[in-house]
Amino acid sequence: MISIMKHVLAAAMTICVFATAAAAAVVVAEEGGGGGGCRAEEAVFFNFGDSNSDTGGVAAGLGYHFPLPDGRAFFRRPTGRLCDGRLVVDFLCESLPTRYLSPYLEALGSDFSNGANFAVAGSTTLPNNVPFALRIQVQQFLHFRSRSLELSAQGFGATVDEDGFGRALYSIDIGQNDLTGIVGSRLPYDQMIARIPPVVGEIRSAVTTLYNTGARNFWIHNTGPLGCLPEKLAAPRKDDSDLDAYGCLKTANDVAREFNSQLSTICDEMRSELRNSTIVYTDIFAIKYDLIANYTSYGFEKPLTACCGYGGPPYNYNRSVTCLNPACQVCDDGAKYISWDGVHYTEAANSAVANKILTAEYSNPRTEFGFFCSTT
Repeated sequence: MISIMKHVLAAAMTICVFATAAAAAVVVAEEGGGGGGCRAEEAVFFNFGDSNSDTGGVAAGLGYHFPLPDGRAFFRRPTGRLCDGRLVVDFLCESLPTRYLSPYLEALGSDFSNGANFAVAGSTTLPNNVPFALRIQVQQFLHFRSRSLELSAQGFGATVDEDGFGRALYSIDIGQNDLTGIVGSRLPYDQMIARIPPVVGEIRSAVTTLYNTGARNFWIHNTGPLGCLPEKLAAPRKDDSDLDAYGCLKTANDVAREFNSQLSTICDEMRSELRNSTIVYTDIFAIKYDLIANYTSYGFEKPLTACCGYGGPPYNYNRSVTCLNPACQVCDDGAKYISWDGVHYTEAANSAVANKILTAEYSNPRTEFGFFCSTT
């Protein structure tokens, strides 16, 4: 994801695209259970983040082409998702049920009447003034909101109105790229930890800005176990002394845990500061780490090996020959793998993560994902 952001910074371009929502709907989600009993017409959902939840933003915004095998497991075609199929956010949409979120930057074929996805692969929180940092995504939302209300006032039916923005869910899933940069700096541990508060502060700022526009329902994911990603594990190291019992890098995971602890703290603080809001903090780290630690119970065979990569066991990851490179090696059955390309999860793993989220057992306060549908 960091390499994509480098291209973004080099381009130095600001893209602001708004498509009036008169286009036909795209993929209609399958109905699922466990989402709190929403009806499709009730669910309005806005998402902010990086490639973990990007449903085509970087492809639309920068014209990147992600060919097969991306998308092979479900869509049978590339969709701009860095995955062989659906992402966690797609499964969450299915649980409501509602259509998959259209990328905000996609001008053609988009229907924004059920919300929009502002997530873009490679995004960070800092620096906060470049495409497509979290702060820029929030600014794009403010533009989207203003134009939607204008169009709604003019009688356009397929837009989000004032009531829709007020009862919508606002989800944030970002920070992995910031932490990748921090861990990659190879600074002493205490200096790495000292770089976390500004990252968490940007997430607080985003929530506060959205709240001040009338948003009240927030769903915030912490970051997963960085030290279990094949990308990190394949990097040269002196020895295996930093590996834990499951083969993951302890230092990288400790940095992720510290970020998560600070993020949880600001969520607690915002619950008391932002009146009449619901702020749900979801422990993605615990879910994904359990996936690695107990992979056989989920039906996986390769917990730390990329399905799409180069180099073979143990990690099948080479920074110079990543997935989509013509020389890459692609597994036959992605359902046996947790990692798709060394950085992102397979559809099978994303499904397992989403199922855990929908139990509400990993959320604080313990809340069903579809809670916002019944908000009046």
